[in-house]
Amino acid sequence: MKNIKVVKGDITKLNCDCIVNAANKSLLGGGGVDGAIHRAAGSELLKECMGLGGCETGEAKITKGYKLPAKYVIHTVGPIYYGKDNEPALLANCYKNSLELAKKYEIHSIAFPAISTGVYGYPVDEAAEIAYKTVADWINENNDYSIEIIFCCFDDENYNKYISITK
Repeated sequence: MKNIKVVKGDITKLNCDCIVNAANKSLLGGGGVDGAIHRAAGSELLKECMGLGGCETGEAKITKGYKLPAKYVIHTVGPIYYGKDNEPALLANCYKNSLELAKKYEIHSIAFPAISTGVYGYPVDEAAEIAYKTVADWINENNDYSIEIIFCCFDDENYNKYISITK
């Protein structure tokens, strides 16, 4: 799809309207991409997140980007992988709900990390397929809305998988 691209690198350095944070339920920072985003954005991000009351798995909340190149950060909580039936739907909801927030805030470029594939243990192959299908379906359902979607992969495993499914 022409609106979707894959890059390898640091999501905190991308020049786009919004980046997505693979957050934990507290929204108060953590490890991996979550910690990197909080460090790069500065302490103002933590202060704003403290007022959001957390976030449930599959849901999404938005904040300013502060010191990031991105104007906004959408925080979404991916499922911890146990191999249960509801996990694919929860992961898909992370992407759908993030895109709905992006549309509401008139965001026209958004970068996603590989949600749940780090310490949450979601298999990269399955997670990438869910991410791509969910995003492609959303674009088709919202074809009147102009948005560029970037899958930002930090490592070779995710990058190679996303490249293979977006061809």
